[in-house]
This record gives sequence, C-alpha cells and structure tokens, in this order.
Amino acid sequence: MSGARWGAGFSAVSRFVDEVEAAGAGKASLPPGYVLAGDETFLLDRCREAVVKFLVPAEVREFCLSELDLSETSLFEVLDRAQTPSLMAPFQAIFVRNVRTLYTRGNKKAEFAAIEHYFRSPNPQALLIFVADFIRIPSDARRMEMEDKNRYQRLKETLGEHCPVVELAHVEEEDAMRWAVARAQQEEIRLEPEAAHELADALGADMMLISSELEKLLLYAYGRGRITLGDVETLVLGAKQRSLYELTDAISLHDRARALALLNGLLNSSEAGEDAAIGHLYMLARTFRQMLVILEKNVHDSRAIWQALWQGFRMPPFAAEDLIRQARRYKNRRELTRALRLVARADLELRSSPPDKRLVLERLIYDLATQPSPAAASWLNGQLTFEN
Repeated sequence: MSGARWGAGFSAVSRFVDEVEAAGAGKASLPPGYVLAGDETFLLDRCREAVVKFLVPAEVREFCLSELDLSETSLFEVLDRAQTPSLMAPFQAIFVRNVRTLYTRGNKKAEFAAIEHYFRSPNPQALLIFVADFIRIPSDARRMEMEDKNRYQRLKETLGEHCPVVELAHVEEEDAMRWAVARAQQEEIRLEPEAAHELADALGADMMLISSELEKLLLYAYGRGRITLGDVETLVLGAKQRSLYELTDAISLHDRARALALLNGLLNSSEAGEDAAIGHLYMLARTFRQMLVILEKNVHDSRAIWQALWQGFRMPPFAAEDLIRQARRYKNRRELTRALRLVARADLELRSSPPDKRLVLERLIYDLATQPSPAAASWLNGQLTFEN
C-alpha cells in the first residue's frame, strides 16, 4: 500500500503491519499491547494476518498463538497467560476478543486495576492484542455516532492508556477501488477502471464483499488477463443483487407465488445451494434495515438516500429507486421490524442445523410475503427481540 495516499483505515493498518514486520525482522521492538478499534472485519483480518506471518513461526503456532474470548475466559486468566513465559515457544501473541464485556455490567474496577498492574511490568515476550470491534468508525471520523464516540473515548481512557490504538475505520470507495486494482495486479490481471468503480459502488465499499467477489472475478478472468465492466455486471450484480431486489419487491407486494419462485431461482443458481442460506438471510436483513431507515427518515428520492444511509450501508445505485419504492409500501416501522424479526427467527433455525434448510427459507419467504393479521404481529413481537 506504499506510494499512495490511503484513507484512515488502510493507513492505520499499513503502519501496524510495518511495525510488526520490523519487529519480526529484529529491527524494532513492539509495545506490550495494541487495541484494534473498529468493526471493519477486512482490516482486522489484515492485522491478524500480519501478526501470524511475521511473529508466529508456523512450527510452533499452536503454542504461541492464542485467541481468547472474554465472554468465556476471565481477563485475569488472560493476563496470567500473558505474564507466564511459554515453555514451548519464545514468544506469545494473544488476541483478546469480546472486549465489549469490559464496558458493560458494572464498573470493572478490578479488571482495569489488573490491566494497569500488568502493563507496569509486562512480559516482553508476549503481545496482547485487544479486539474492540463493538465500535463503528466511519471513513470520516467526524460522522461517528455519539454512542460510538462515547465508547471510543472510554476505550482510549482505559486500554488506550497502555496500548497504541489502531483505528480500523470503514473504507472509502476510492480506497476500495484502488485496493481491488492492486489485488488484481498481483495476479497479473488488469481490473479496468470502470469495472473497479462498479465493483466498489455496487457493494457499498464493503471490503469483505468486495474481496470475496473479486476472487471469483479473478478466477473467471484467468487466461484473459483483464476484468471488464461487463464481467462485474454479469457475475456480481446480475447473479446476486438484482435477484435479491426482485425478491424483496415481490415480498413488499405480498406476491407469495412470485417470491417463492424467485427464492427457488436464487437457490438453484447459487453454487453453494442451500449452504448459502445464511448469506441470503444476511442480505435480506441488510435490505430490510435499509428500508427501515428510508421509511424513518422519510426518503422520497435517490438524491436524499445517500445522506440517509452511511457509507458501507448503501445499496447499489441501480437499486436506489426500487428500494425507496419498496420501503414506502410498508405502512409503518412495525411492519418492517416484523420482517426483521422473522429473518432473525429463521437465522436461529438455520444455525441449529435443521434437517431441511430450504424449508426454513421457504417458510420465511411465505411469512414475509403474507400480510400479517394484528394478532399474528402481536404474537411475533412477544416471541423475539431483534437488535439492529
């Protein structure tokens, strides 16, 4: 990523990777810990890959790399492990997840006192990496939500007093495009500018989606040496998103027969078939949340939608008018939150390994496309709470 001016997220990760690489080569020393702040999973994965690559020898990886979750392991156990030298490896890298638990349910005075005590005399052969992915940092930090600002301030006043904070800010569309072009060049494939723009724009600069879709495009382009706008429109937009918006259109019109037929087409066209069910639910939940924001903020045209929906949560430009029209078919917030609860209930069913995933999806689409009676809506509201 050198040689170009990148946005905040990529720049922070680049500095982190450089520090880790220098330490792995014996050219510099690392602080005893880091805080990776932000919910940009793609950048978090880049940080983890750097730690594994430069600091964790493959032959002793099982002895020196730990992934601990504070919902399952107490902070005191984490700090004890960091303080205790390993007999099997010269260095320990410990990723501490679910850091959110330190900022809920009580003041956690004992935990923060233990952190302060550890960092007064840390083990030089251990690196603690706190993953604070409960904070959302937009590409423009000035647009951070107040709740996230408060969380971030609290994080800096506690863990940030002892560890450098790496801000994993959401990626700007321009950076997403440049990353995609650079990734294609690594495979000696030219990603045409129009194709890069369409890829980033269509997926709302969601780097995990862009990375996944780009890998499929690279395989498709192998031997041809280039990826065109037509390739992106065919493989990314045509195969996935347009069908999804056709499905939500049928649902919003309460056209059950058409909705079930579109679901069948989605499942049959997907290489993963029923195994892609969780992905379909994710996209449905995302789309209904977008419609909820559109309805609440009274968006009437596509020009206003880009102010209502933040970067990383936007739909492709081609879908803007369709989604506004679909959202306005719902009478109120209750109807859309009912849809989100139904999706959440189906998600729970799928994660419980049902005997027939297709049946779970078909029942979901049937329920979504059915005009609910007041009694049914009241029953569902009492059965499940869905968190945005």
